[in-house]
Amino acid sequence: MVVHPTDQWLEKAYHSPEQMFKKLTRYFTHSTPEEIASLLTYHGMYKKPSLKKEDLLRQLRERKVWEIIKKEEQLLKQKWNGRNVSIFIFPSNTNDRKISQHYNGKSGLAFIDKLFLFISQENSEQELKALFTHEYNHCCRLLHAPKSERKYHLLDVVILEGLAENAVQERFGPDYLAPYTGYYSKQELESIWEKIIQPNKELPKTSSKANAILYGKNLYPKMAGYAVGYYLVNRYVQENGVNSLDLLTLPAEKIAQLNT
Repeated sequence: MVVHPTDQWLEKAYHSPEQMFKKLTRYFTHSTPEEIASLLTYHGMYKKPSLKKEDLLRQLRERKVWEIIKKEEQLLKQKWNGRNVSIFIFPSNTNDRKISQHYNGKSGLAFIDKLFLFISQENSEQELKALFTHEYNHCCRLLHAPKSERKYHLLDVVILEGLAENAVQERFGPDYLAPYTGYYSKQELESIWEKIIQPNKELPKTSSKANAILYGKNLYPKMAGYAVGYYLVNRYVQENGVNSLDLLTLPAEKIAQLNT
């Protein structure tokens, strides 16, 4: 089964998530349960139970969360020539102000072979589909892109995020886009692109400066890399009449319209 029955995991270990992190070690190479816990909680997984286990599971099961994601996976795998990935659904950290206020209690994390959805009982079916669309698009881009993820630079990550949010726009329209897509005007986005991202486009994706630009830390504009990524991809789509499937195999430099 691609969508793992994490509701059953939560049934047994909701109050002891360290047991779930131990189960996840088989899906990470050379990572300890503690390292996995740090990674997942950093990206939005709950740290402490915020609801009674019975109430949380009842609400999520009644809304058929696992069934919805399974159908979405089947649909998008065919649509984007994807492959089977391991899908894990867990409660989000609704005590995190950013996740709660800016993303309505949802977050995600994706790799080439697996993805994680962190959700709250408040998320609608369309929100769940939009979140999965974003994260699974990452998986497909990593699978089909002309460059290995090990060689990714800042520009590659900027475009990766732009592709994922463009896929949400393509499927569900502007109402389900992430808030950062509306933070800046066209002129501001062009300025951030030309003055901040383009001069630093070859920074290794793992560098602290690349991370600061992406998220808007250290006086960089808030969510700068994400916002510009969506802008660049959307601009390319409008000018070339392509769709998400077409974009998956294009080099980041071509999408950004760099003459390199």
